[in-house]
Amino acid sequence: MSGDFVSDVKAIRQRARKHIEQGAVTDGYKGNLDVVLKLLNDALATEIVCVLRYKRHYYVAKGIHSKSVTDEFLEHAGEEQEHADQIAARINQLGGEPDFSPDGLTSRSHSEYIEGESLLDMIREDLVAERIAIESYTEMIHYIGDSDPTTRKMLEGILAVEEEHAEDMATLLASLDPKKKTA
Repeated sequence: MSGDFVSDVKAIRQRARKHIEQGAVTDGYKGNLDVVLKLLNDALATEIVCVLRYKRHYYVAKGIHSKSVTDEFLEHAGEEQEHADQIAARINQLGGEPDFSPDGLTSRSHSEYIEGESLLDMIREDLVAERIAIESYTEMIHYIGDSDPTTRKMLEGILAVEEEHAEDMATLLASLDPKKKTA
């Protein structure tokens, strides 16, 4: 059968013994490790800021519609925390150190920490943050391409959830803001 997969197992074994202190980063890693680690630490900061914003919104939201909306805020906060955990673990796998320092957190984050005055403001700010995350993750995925399939796959999974979050926030906004209703 033409096109059979042939691998030099002996050579793979020899390469695996070199630089074992690098853990998961083998000679086959094609990404720019410094750039990938910076992108991931910026993504980590973004997720942490999103967790904090969603948690604040969960605790301070008031009004007749707040119960269903706060349930959504809490669910999103938990999912953003899962993203942060995934990203931190990947940074560690690549031999980097996840940056959890609160110093400069908002400057490293792609999204902003805007509290919002009303329930509608909170939903709008969360929707804006999700749209920022969608665009940022899309750019990261394109940059990484085939150079780091594991990181790309992780980011694609996170991106899918961020798109769901944006849809949730857009739906809430449309249902609660008469000016945003579409025909």
